[in-house]
Amino acid sequence: MNYEILVVDNIPIIVDGYINLLSKTDFQENKPNFIKSYNCEDAYNKIFLSLKRQINIDLVLLDSSLPPYKEFNINNGVDLALLIREKFTDCKVIIITMHSEPVATDRIIKKIRPEGFFSKNDITSESFPSIFKKIIDGNTYQSKTILESQRELFKKNINWDNYDNEILILISQGVKTINLPNYIPLSMSAIEKRKANIKDQLLEGKGTDKDLVNKAKKIGLL
Repeated sequence: MNYEILVVDNIPIIVDGYINLLSKTDFQENKPNFIKSYNCEDAYNKIFLSLKRQINIDLVLLDSSLPPYKEFNINNGVDLALLIREKFTDCKVIIITMHSEPVATDRIIKKIRPEGFFSKNDITSESFPSIFKKIIDGNTYQSKTILESQRELFKKNINWDNYDNEILILISQGVKTINLPNYIPLSMSAIEKRKANIKDQLLEGKGTDKDLVNKAKKIGLL
């Protein structure tokens, strides 16, 4: 019986490196079958090809930052992970990232709830196969940098949910408030209330969007 593993990274040699590491894992009676992909469009097509062939993807290992597939609004690895969650409900999701900013990591944890979440800086060839085996066996794992990032959020006593994370990230990317309902499934009034709450926590209610982003960066949230 095959254990189907989708590996997605935009650098082919990194995909091969992950596969070499994962090949050292004990799958017991199962045989791993690796599906390689290098961007959101190709991964999207391979997901639906697997569905068409009635092949279940058991695990996906992907980078949080990937070349987008704009046609279907798959903008990064997080969107791809959401699609995997929808189509393969029992699939284990491992996300690897270069971004350890507290808001970015909190967004991924709340939105995806990955079984494995690693900073690229924490991965070693010695530790990864054993950690991967624990994830296959039903455990969850967050690497040191991810855990430290979450502690920073708690230390700053930030009290908001994933929609608030999305609002702050989108504003930092230059999206205007009037356009936020195009990205977040909330009414304009709900978004404005949440934005006011974020400003209350970071700016004591006073300041522009630029001030908000600058403060978030200054205290290490972005």
